Amino acid sequence: MNSTVKIPHGDDKLNVELTVKEVMALAGIRFHGNHSLEVSARKKLNSALVETYEKDNGRKDTIEYQMLS
Repeated sequence: MNSTVKIPHGDDKLNVELTVKEVMALAGIRFHGNHSLEVSARKKLNSALVETYEKDNGRKDTIEYQMLS
């Protein structure tokens, strides 16, 4: 089964400001005792996506982070 997913403006550039530690956490490096780094980075990514689609459509269309991987 081969399905194609179309994401509006999927090739557009998006700028998100992350700390080096947040990028490392998203890349899979574990900071034991500080799970908040990964949570913070995911929230920033989700927020940037929501803002992008709200600006474009004028309404709240969201894409779940799990769908992006």
